[in-house]
Amino acid sequence: MPTVELDTSGADGVAVVRLDRADRLNAVTAELVDDLLAALDAVAARADVRAVVLTGNGRAFCAGHDLKEPAPEGDSRPRLERLQDVTRKLRGLPQPVIAAVHGYAIGAGAEFALGCDLVVASGDAVFAFPEAGLGLSVTGAASRLLPLLVGPLKAKELMLLGERIDAAAAAELGLVNRVVPRDELDAHVTGLAAELAGKPARSVTLAKRVLDHGIDAAVETVLELEVTHALLTEHTHEVTRSAAEFRSR
Repeated sequence: MPTVELDTSGADGVAVVRLDRADRLNAVTAELVDDLLAALDAVAARADVRAVVLTGNGRAFCAGHDLKEPAPEGDSRPRLERLQDVTRKLRGLPQPVIAAVHGYAIGAGAEFALGCDLVVASGDAVFAFPEAGLGLSVTGAASRLLPLLVGPLKAKELMLLGERIDAAAAAELGLVNRVVPRDELDAHVTGLAAELAGKPARSVTLAKRVLDHGIDAAVETVLELEVTHALLTEHTHEVTRSAAEFRSR
């Protein structure tokens, strides 16, 4: 079964991309990455879609990598670069993308949100970048995008300590645009996406492009460095131990 849903049946000009591994809190697997990239490709090809919402089914937006999955074998670079393509495609879409975040947005899930143009969180949202504490490396350009949003010192605190922050703290830091009650999240994001879809599509695309232009070269640089770091860390004793601890829960 597909692990990502693409829904274009709602508001005119709005596509909703839903991560759909609700039983695993939409944790990231290679299959989910492939399905998400396919959905984003489908959206990019549709001139009638003028705004996109990225969200998750069930109790969470995305709880990060699924550490209960078997450790990948073989050359990891293609898999890591495939994951990074999510950030590239979110930022490269002509349409603005709104992340509708509820519950956990952890690790790769938080990076998915960072790749979007706007982030709206429900009051129960929780963000964290736990990679360093697990012996891992960030991979979704968080090393560039997070400091831009919250400042270098706070970014180091979030990435080095891996502490979880709630929606209110995330808004105060500039990690999210708006915080709304959980039962109002879907309606609020749908309304915001419809507002964007009602604007001249070319002008919206150009505004997105010009705002991103100044940081895109640096993003590509850090994406390559993040892959290098991920390759250095993924087979260490610390990663083996943290994965074993997670699977035993």
